[in-house]
Amino acid sequence: MLDPLTLFNLNPEVAGDADLNGLQLLVGFTGFAEAGHVVSQIRDELLETLEHDLVASFDADQLIDYRARRPQIFFVEDHLTDYEPPLLNLYRLYDGLGEPFLFLTGFEPDVQWERFAAAVVHLAKTFDVQQVNWIHSIPMPVPHTRPVGVTVHGNRPDLMAGISTWRPSAQIQAAVGHILELRLTQAGIDVVGHAMHVPHYLAEAEFPPAAVAGLEYLGAAASLVLPTDRLREAGRDVERQIAEQVEASAEVKGVVATLEKRYDEYTESSVRRSLLVKDNDELADAEELGAAVEAYLASPQAEEESEALWPENHPDDHESSTEETETGGNTDTTGQAGRESGTGPRDFPRE
Repeated sequence: MLDPLTLFNLNPEVAGDADLNGLQLLVGFTGFAEAGHVVSQIRDELLETLEHDLVASFDADQLIDYRARRPQIFFVEDHLTDYEPPLLNLYRLYDGLGEPFLFLTGFEPDVQWERFAAAVVHLAKTFDVQQVNWIHSIPMPVPHTRPVGVTVHGNRPDLMAGISTWRPSAQIQAAVGHILELRLTQAGIDVVGHAMHVPHYLAEAEFPPAAVAGLEYLGAAASLVLPTDRLREAGRDVERQIAEQVEASAEVKGVVATLEKRYDEYTESSVRRSLLVKDNDELADAEELGAAVEAYLASPQAEEESEALWPENHPDDHESSTEETETGGNTDTTGQAGRESGTGPRDFPRE
């Protein structure tokens, strides 16, 4: 194996900071079987809403097969512009309460998986990572009308017990995240993976509810306050579009009803643990819940969410919002824009 340390470059302006040590590490790769574009949505939500710094960047030329996954470039009339190179980076972010954590995200490497895994294990040891929490998504024959399911795996039984909605024993196609989980476990590093279940008929479209659920599970496992507001709103729009499609077809209604029946029969005998339960299976007491609420209310995130929920308390924002409503704005009431951009659900399959 070639030297794993030559696969990445550290950012000298950040890599020496003392607060990089002892953090939680979140991991998500795009590409392989990314049902519902869950990792892409989580990546965008975290990097677009949270303060972050680049810690390390991996050399794409050594890890990606450009002919198999050609990057995008724009041709404008008579010249080329805006080349979008593939990125695989390690960032330091700060959650809603200002707590720092690490986030490794980008394309799934096409080649040199073992070398890449060795590089990540080295970084985890260098920064004395508390725990690695990674996320991916898989298509499942489940209805969109039920809570998003998850299969949890790793070497932390206390964080996995009672959470999974499906615990199969099967041979599957491996992803680089699976190899990384194995190597982290062998290195004695705590790791928990979350495979989010996306309805198979929505696997090719963005499905925000699965991304919201993914952020909740990551936040619970890593004790972080992660943003979900924008994805929740996008999820409501997508669910309205899906409801319209279901209502318009008796055949689709039948398919969804069958999936609902099977889901309910399967989950009747399953008992899942609440994300609010502590590690010792006890509910947090009033003092612990009160401290958590006080910390949240004192955070910048609480103020921003207050402005969004009660615009009447902010005249300027309310006036702007009213004006946009009166003039019609740019709202797409048909859901067509979402489908054309890839953010809405694709048409249901007709069997």
